[in-house]
Amino acid sequence: MTLLSSQLLVFSALHRRAPPTLFPWTNPTTTHTAPSLCSPVQLGQPRLPRFVAAAVAEDLLYNAGATVGVLGGGYALVRAFDELTRRNILNQGLSRKLVHILSGLLFLISWPIFSNSPKARYFAAFVPLVNCLRLLVNGFSLTSDEGLIKSVTREGDPLELLRGPLYYVMILMLCALVFWRESPVGVVSLAMMCGGDGIADIIGRRYGHTKIPYNEKKSWAGSISMFGFGFLVSIGWIGKALCQE
Repeated sequence: MTLLSSQLLVFSALHRRAPPTLFPWTNPTTTHTAPSLCSPVQLGQPRLPRFVAAAVAEDLLYNAGATVGVLGGGYALVRAFDELTRRNILNQGLSRKLVHILSGLLFLISWPIFSNSPKARYFAAFVPLVNCLRLLVNGFSLTSDEGLIKSVTREGDPLELLRGPLYYVMILMLCALVFWRESPVGVVSLAMMCGGDGIADIIGRRYGHTKIPYNEKKSWAGSISMFGFGFLVSIGWIGKALCQE
């Protein structure tokens, strides 16, 4: 009886020990020690970290590819309107406004191309960051891209790149980083800045005979078209969000 009770005491003492932690990174108090040659090998240990690393690498490659694709699309857009302007198919003013409208809206539409990872917004924000660097380099005349200057400036002065166009791409980058696809604020803001402002200028020049009393440079037709465009985008975003629910 005494021998049996002593064996039971030893058995219970062994089982009162804390079980080994298979994933040490889940416990911040765990001390990591390097395995020695005499350490026992745990058979059947899960290899989840390897799968997680592969998934992370695949997500990074996917978002990198999406970034390259969006950059290429934006570059092709500017080049296309530059060619239309060079062939006198479009005048410079209309070409500049169409680039103003389409570049921001296409950037906004490209957001679903990126993955659902929280880091995807940084890849998307890299697109306007590259354009921001292009504007700075050309604005300070460190290099000269005539196609870019003709497409986005009013009078062909490189210093214009450091004003409106530079603020434009900075707002694109800010909305991607802060709001992304989680808030309608970024979507509506970009829609108003890119589409609404551009459409207001086009409509206002053609049909803006009646000016606003407190600002003779603005017309009722242009202002109404801008807010109407923003309203339509807001309704579309809300409808899409409700359909996803």
